[in-house]
This record gives sequence, structure tokens and C-alpha cells, in this order.
Amino acid sequence: MRLKSLHIKGFKSFANDTVLNFSENVIGVVGPNGSGKSNIVDAIRWVLGEQKSKELRLESMSDVIFNGTKSRKEAATASVSLTFENDKHILPTEYQTVTITRTLYRASGESEYRLNNVVCRLKDINSLFLDTGIG
Repeated sequence: MRLKSLHIKGFKSFANDTVLNFSENVIGVVGPNGSGKSNIVDAIRWVLGEQKSKELRLESMSDVIFNGTKSRKEAATASVSLTFENDKHILPTEYQTVTITRTLYRASGESEYRLNNVVCRLKDINSLFLDTGIG
């Protein structure tokens, strides 16, 4: 099993649709100060179900949603998807590719989890990754 891609939209400093593809040779993410490296780590923690806003360097969980700038309006949602290649079937599912998604809606404050684009509970995601070392 390996991390295949990270898709971020409206999450913290990532206002635009951003996709990071991880080849087998990726061993780190580098960049200048303020480029979003820590926000990438926060996005991974958030999509995996982090519930404590302080752990994501936030005052409240709604702060994950892009807040806007002078030239750009705020986002209505924050969405992060994490895709794994499951060719060795470490995850207990028949799917070769597993994508988990978390979306937070500004208007309602509700958070939604999806597993391969099917609405699920955080408990389902936690159960899927149990005993894999991912968390």
C-alpha cells in the first residue's frame, strides 16, 4: 500500500484545486517558508479524522475553510481527498484504489466523510485503517 495522491480544495491556504501526486520515489515535501508544507500535513491529518482544532493549528474547525483575500472571496467548503494504492490488499477491501474524502461546509458547519465516493462515518474510515500503521 502506498500514498498515491492528495487532492485539496478550499483548505487553509489552498484556495485552488490542488493535486499532489506521489510517485514511489517521493520521500519528502520541500519549499520556502509560507508555501504550505505544514498545511499539507494538516490536510492529511484532517482527512484521516482529526477532531481537535488545536492539533491543526486552528482556533476552531471552521478555520480550515479558505477565508478569502482582498481579491478572492471565501470558499464555501474545504475538501481533502487522500488516495491509496491498495495492490497488496493491506486495507481490508477488494478495491485496488481507495480514496477517502472529508468535506466541511461553511454554511452548516457539518463535516462529511466519503470512502470511494460513498458517504460513510468516521468510524468506518478508522476501522478501515485499523492495524495498518496509518493514523
